[in-house]
Amino acid sequence: MATFTPIPLDRAETIARQSPTPNDTALRIEKVQVEHRLQLVNTWRIPPGSKILEIGCGQGTCTTVLATAVGPDGHVDAVDPGPPDYGSPYTLSQAQAIISSGDLGSRITWHNAEPTDVLATSGEKNWDFAVFSHCIWYFDNRDVFSTILRAMEGRVGSVLVAEYALKATERDAEPHLLSAIAKASLEAHNPASTANIRCLLSPAGIKEIAEASGWKVGEESNIVPAAGLLDGVWETGEVRSQSFVDEVEKRITSPRVKEMLLSSREAVIASYAAMDGRKTRTMDVWATSFTPAE
Repeated sequence: MATFTPIPLDRAETIARQSPTPNDTALRIEKVQVEHRLQLVNTWRIPPGSKILEIGCGQGTCTTVLATAVGPDGHVDAVDPGPPDYGSPYTLSQAQAIISSGDLGSRITWHNAEPTDVLATSGEKNWDFAVFSHCIWYFDNRDVFSTILRAMEGRVGSVLVAEYALKATERDAEPHLLSAIAKASLEAHNPASTANIRCLLSPAGIKEIAEASGWKVGEESNIVPAAGLLDGVWETGEVRSQSFVDEVEKRITSPRVKEMLLSSREAVIASYAAMDGRKTRTMDVWATSFTPAE
């Protein structure tokens, strides 16, 4: 592999255009999402020529950044078990097809399957890195993460992780932090949930699982996302909405749990109101790497 060189953030718009962006607003949103992933790749120091196994690729925002980082001599196996028709305005399959038709397409292989199935059916193939970028909270429980890590033993050189830090350096990110806790608390009472926050693992919890699964924790970084990253806006809006109340009424029978969830929502509303009209920021992001334990 070649020596690592940071990717300039001013390449974000060019990379964003590899993904489906039907209008200028969508392009602006995607550009900020790409900038955040560029920060992650530069923090992880992924060099050109790398072979990457990406877990939870979704519609491919991080995939395009990883494909840019590895260059023409590298490759990304992008894995996601989600239904191909999931997503709007573009489904997973539509978004991935658009990326495949572009300049980065030859560097990417998509796998619509469980990560453990990909590992089990890929023969003796190995990867330099496995990437978990904002996907761990999607898992049903911590055992899913542990099972994947154990299946990677002897197949992956390093595991690279980025997940929300459950920390708000910027005060205007507090509503996002509170919203994540409220959403996870509600989804904990829905065994069939497909929501994007199901397993609210903290950095400490993720490290605990990794170490118990045979991996050693490397250098850790805390990233304060740019103001334009809208995940905090979206999550807070969901909890503030009437649909959150409707879900509580639908899912919860225990009066005590119901009051806890509704009060959690009120805490989000109060935190949001205290910003006096300022836009909700996205909470801090924790990034680290794991290598095989001795």
